[in-house]
Amino acid sequence: MALDERWLKFLREQYPVGSRIKLREMKDPYHPVEPGTMGTLDFIDDAGQLHMKWDNGRSLALVIGEDSFTVLPPETHLLKLYMPMTADVYERNQWGDLEDEPMELDSRAAVEYADNIAAAIQRERLPKETDRGLMHYYNEDDSVNQKVQAFTFSVEARNHRLWGVAECKVIGELAPDELETLKEYVSGQASDGFGEGFEQREIRLSGGSELYAHLWQSDHWSIQTEQERFGLKVAEGLPELCFSVLPSTGDLICIKRGEDGYYPSDWSSGDKAHNQELANYNNESLGVTDAQRQAMECGSMHGWNIPGADPKFYVQDAPQMGGMTLE
Repeated sequence: MALDERWLKFLREQYPVGSRIKLREMKDPYHPVEPGTMGTLDFIDDAGQLHMKWDNGRSLALVIGEDSFTVLPPETHLLKLYMPMTADVYERNQWGDLEDEPMELDSRAAVEYADNIAAAIQRERLPKETDRGLMHYYNEDDSVNQKVQAFTFSVEARNHRLWGVAECKVIGELAPDELETLKEYVSGQASDGFGEGFEQREIRLSGGSELYAHLWQSDHWSIQTEQERFGLKVAEGLPELCFSVLPSTGDLICIKRGEDGYYPSDWSSGDKAHNQELANYNNESLGVTDAQRQAMECGSMHGWNIPGADPKFYVQDAPQMGGMTLE
């Protein structure tokens, strides 16, 4: 029998999903869970029963008014959402004035300024955000609001790149739709909320230069969990290593599976055409197909968990070109 919606709402607010519960006594006449057993609340059904994941592996529900239990303060864990960061630096000229045009830094070059950006983000936090961070502005009365206790931005240097990080304190586990809702909210804060104001305020560097950091960009931007971004779920069929040629310089480079960026090759010559021949020769010797090379190029630049990092995404019989086609 379903309970009144107002009573159900009250119960679910009092006992949020992920709450830790200690059983004192269960009145089940057949095979009750032993007193003192700990468990985690999975959900509350429409009849008001508390469905549990008991630590001993059982799943018998609790009935309010019949069973006796204690609800402990909910446990939180840290969920990190990663996004690539870029920055612009305005240098001082010989007369001490700022240059009109900035030096644009991608996520690799911006690593140098990780500490400066982290300190600037810390300075931007407001007193009203002390308890919940940027969740203070989340206005939906939904499960995401209940589960995500707080979120703040920070930065990390990882895999030779600079990442913006949304550090979220979460009760229990987010369902897939809840995670997508959280990602959408964080993306909005990175682009139009916190991030919009932050990227307009200068970060002063030694020597008088000014840096402007961007949590969001219009091109090649995505937001992913730590597992999605760095879990190395590399597409099947990729080799450990392949060779390619940078279109901008013609340099011969090596790409390693699962790693961001590339490594300069000691065999690189000053001739782009010769380097393409070397890339083709080395890839053929290693048994690397053109589709695999293209997938490796895409994965090294845009992440290893996207369709473009799977060789099946490309025409398998395409001729060897030997050079990267994406920046």
